[in-house]
Amino acid sequence: MLKRLQRKPWTCSSCLRQQQRSTKRCLVTSSNTKGSAAAAASIADDYQPVSKSSPNVSHDDRTLRQVFDSAPFWKEFSSKNKYHYGGKSAGLLQNRYLTRPEGFQTFAHVTLQKCKKIVSRVLAYESVEEYKRTAKDLDRLSDLLCRVIDLSDFVRSVHPDPKIQAAAHQAYGMMFEYMNVLNTTTGLNDQLKKASRIPEVYNSWSEEERTVAAILEKDFSKSAIDLEDTDRQAFVDISNEVVQVGSDFVDNMAAATPFMNFESSRIKGMDPVFVRQLTRWGKVSLPTVGMPATLALRTVEDADTRREIYMANRTSEKENLHRLEQLLQRRAELAKLSGYESFGHMALADKMAKTPEAVMSFLDALAQDNSPRVKEEMRQLLELKKGDAKSGNFPSEVNAWDREYYTARLLSTMRSNTRPDDLLSAYFSLGTVMQGLSRLFQRLYGIRLVPREPLPGETWNPDVRRLDVIDEHEGHIAVIYCDLFERQGKSPNPAHFTLRCSRRIDEEEMHEAAQLSSQTGGLFATAQEAANDGLATNFNPHDHNALYQLPTIALICDFALPPSGQHSSRPTLLTFRELTTLFHEMGHALHSICGRTALQNVSGTRCATDFAELPSVLMENFAAAPEVLALYARHWETDAPIDPARVQERVQVERRMAGAEVESQVLLGMLDQRYHSSKPLSWPEGEIGESTKMYHNVWNKYSSIPEPAGTSWQGFFGHLFGYGATYYSYLFDRAIAGKVWSDVFQRRRGGAVDPEAGHLFREEVLRWGGGRDGWRCVAGALQERDGVLAEGGKGAMEKVGGWGVHS
Repeated sequence: MLKRLQRKPWTCSSCLRQQQRSTKRCLVTSSNTKGSAAAAASIADDYQPVSKSSPNVSHDDRTLRQVFDSAPFWKEFSSKNKYHYGGKSAGLLQNRYLTRPEGFQTFAHVTLQKCKKIVSRVLAYESVEEYKRTAKDLDRLSDLLCRVIDLSDFVRSVHPDPKIQAAAHQAYGMMFEYMNVLNTTTGLNDQLKKASRIPEVYNSWSEEERTVAAILEKDFSKSAIDLEDTDRQAFVDISNEVVQVGSDFVDNMAAATPFMNFESSRIKGMDPVFVRQLTRWGKVSLPTVGMPATLALRTVEDADTRREIYMANRTSEKENLHRLEQLLQRRAELAKLSGYESFGHMALADKMAKTPEAVMSFLDALAQDNSPRVKEEMRQLLELKKGDAKSGNFPSEVNAWDREYYTARLLSTMRSNTRPDDLLSAYFSLGTVMQGLSRLFQRLYGIRLVPREPLPGETWNPDVRRLDVIDEHEGHIAVIYCDLFERQGKSPNPAHFTLRCSRRIDEEEMHEAAQLSSQTGGLFATAQEAANDGLATNFNPHDHNALYQLPTIALICDFALPPSGQHSSRPTLLTFRELTTLFHEMGHALHSICGRTALQNVSGTRCATDFAELPSVLMENFAAAPEVLALYARHWETDAPIDPARVQERVQVERRMAGAEVESQVLLGMLDQRYHSSKPLSWPEGEIGESTKMYHNVWNKYSSIPEPAGTSWQGFFGHLFGYGATYYSYLFDRAIAGKVWSDVFQRRRGGAVDPEAGHLFREEVLRWGGGRDGWRCVAGALQERDGVLAEGGKGAMEKVGGWGVHS
């Protein structure tokens, strides 16, 4: 209920400009002005964000490139405040509690006391005026929980210090345990329902408050709070089993035959150096999953050998199939207990799709749009096979074990005519790319990225850069911490984390903060600082200059460090794929940045799962657009601009077999829907094989290449646990993003950098976060006239599927 868990650490942003009662600027100074209070005040005074009217835009632009591209510059830049403040820690992420590991416990304890005060107050509400506060109060309660849980979860994952990891883990556990108590506190659910059903209360709420109230009611319902005690206990037991079995399923994905042994002659075509690494006692021992098997399917010339490898690669270990079927059965039971027809109906109730039937309408329409492209790709592969003297069995058709092999040959021919990756990378230094992103954002959205010298103790690693986001009208609106370089022990997976959401801070909180700043021994210099634990705040000119906590974001990537050495000046150079990844993650950040919602439950990517990827997928299109490349893509040594035609050649290679890739995702989306129907309720308990039958039914009905009997690839479909019934979401957002790209950003005179296009997308999509129905956002951005999209439902889903995925 009070902690809305997302599919991955990419969370937060957007701005609903409410015309609410003005909040005064409360800057109450701590009564303790000596010692540590004076030091805190010094930091607060000297460390102010860049003014929105700063004349140093060109200087900031140059600095942005240098802090990422020049190691000597970054060393000097990042040391300025370290010497100025004598090494006194400002706290991790400027959270004043987190100057040492023990601070996590203090942070959690102080936050817990604030939470309990809110809970007691809400439970005591009786009058209409009191009930009007319910949505805001519960949103603040959720925000307080997220302040500790989100930050602690992030820190325990990325911080290199084991003591800090342990402290963060302890704080996380403390708050998570309290959250679980709240989710079963029936009084909070009762008070929220009562408030929502009083007309005078409901009519007084803003659109955000109504949305948040509905979200929290649904979250309470998903916690089975309305069930009788016996059923509620059953719900808890089944939920716990789902988590355990699902985790075991993901952790134990393995092939029934882990290795296969071949004579080296049978795997002719593979890289001989790689083959020697796999050779043991004269035999090649080939792992049947992972990169070795993938390489074999792409390069081994003998069709019979490929067939054997394919079958082993697609056949799961039986015990894990049992875990999967157990997971699907328990989810179906959970949905039935909660009053839903299926787990799919339960999972989709608060998504744009709403129902499994609507999802299937989307997938069917998309498959139909994609069919001609797949047929053409299959025709070309068949032509290659017919011209191959070693094509082996079934010479007149492309088999499942042929697709990867002939696709690799087709793409190899195309790649030989395009510029190599390393030549393109010379134009994509990390600093110039970040510079380009800032320039793009400034043209489209009126915001720019400004490097800031980190304070002592502010970051978790010396390589982390802090960027302030400055809006030309609103001033400082967000903070981004960029942890973009590889290091030992760091996860290689790119991610976007929201560590603090946008939210309006009201007068009552400022009074509470004033008391706190006077009671914490100079920990906070002002009430404004205490109100957000020391993290960034600013006044929102679009909400009567009310004080807002600013989105605080962390971007994680795993780019190679630049070459070291006294005479090396080469910066980190990105591959085209890494470039696209960075644009994608910055799309999530942009969603967080542009939304200054008054309530955190609808801030940025705290929106429907099948809407959250739209800004990030859309951003991928900008990476290769010629007018965007002109903003930044210059050779790191000569400063010569890139030839956009070379990039377009690379894009064409990347998209050469896009039809097959879309078909694969459609198949997985359909399988996900079938698995999360009510069918698992009728599966024989304890028997294994029903999921395999369903898998083959889907593939044989919808795939352009039938799946050979005997495989059970669903045992490797780990996303079934994390994305149950919502796997279609990425395809769905790709279809919408493609339409927005073509209709909004490609039909105006300014193309991809047209300010009017940016203004339209920001106003209709980015600023709302989850505070507006996603269909209304899409309809507004596309300036729809027939009303089909704005209405949502099955018709809108089918319409989006008909757009296809073409970018």
